[in-house]
Amino acid sequence: MASLTHAGSAGPIRRALSRFFENGAAVVGLAILIPILVLTLTYDLWWLHKPNDIDLLAMNQGPSSAHWLGSDGVGRDIMARLLQGGRISLLVATVSMAISTFLGFFIGAIAGFAGRFVDGATMRFVDLAMTLPPVIFLLVLASIVGSGIMPTIFVISLLSWPVLSRMVRARLLELRERDFVVASRGMGAGLWHLLIRHGLPNTIDILVVYATLQVANGILLEAGLSFLGLGVTPPEASWGNMLNAARATHVLENYPWQWMFPGGALVVTVLAINFVGDGLRDAFDPRSELK
Repeated sequence: MASLTHAGSAGPIRRALSRFFENGAAVVGLAILIPILVLTLTYDLWWLHKPNDIDLLAMNQGPSSAHWLGSDGVGRDIMARLLQGGRISLLVATVSMAISTFLGFFIGAIAGFAGRFVDGATMRFVDLAMTLPPVIFLLVLASIVGSGIMPTIFVISLLSWPVLSRMVRARLLELRERDFVVASRGMGAGLWHLLIRHGLPNTIDILVVYATLQVANGILLEAGLSFLGLGVTPPEASWGNMLNAARATHVLENYPWQWMFPGGALVVTVLAINFVGDGLRDAFDPRSELK
């Protein structure tokens, strides 16, 4: 009885964290993700090779003591490019996630709080954005804005926000009928006050889960665009353009380390982030309180 009373007295964030760390898959995902982040952010402090250093005497060499993960067709170190590519891929995914999260929350919150006319007009715009074929829309946008890190962030951000806006709107449509929101309106609270004071705190669970899963989605979208030559362009490394550089048949057959390591890093990182995202979703699910 005492333990139940203690659990009931804990705050919602503490209870959510407790449920998260009870999720084995989420903990495994976190244990994988943290070393990946540390390695990609600090590799230039401890690894001797640089991503674009060319060693003509080491072209297409397999893993060795000099190049732990081998080298590519022009003698560049695979490990240095792998870790730099992870840094770029995570940068693109994180920044695009932040932009799309802001857009999704802002548009969904405006639709939920601003009134029936604004709600209707805003959601028709969201419906239009969601009906566009995502792959075609992605390719058209990429061909218009060009390639590079910033255009890739822009393209991924514009593609990703509509689903979040619908989820935020659904939550706030129910919230705006609550007594404390009605009282705030009655006391003259403006739209911005309602968004910041009531909308944001009451959708934080949706935003945290969406942001986590969107990082994984952003990594995959960046890899796909870079593989097609529409994302991060060489000589800058990313996991997508490393796979693109190794797509030739003779490379696939004779130099597997050139595609195996970036492909493996992409799969492992996305799986780890998805495990963490699923754990956060379950941890913040209000129905978990009833289990």
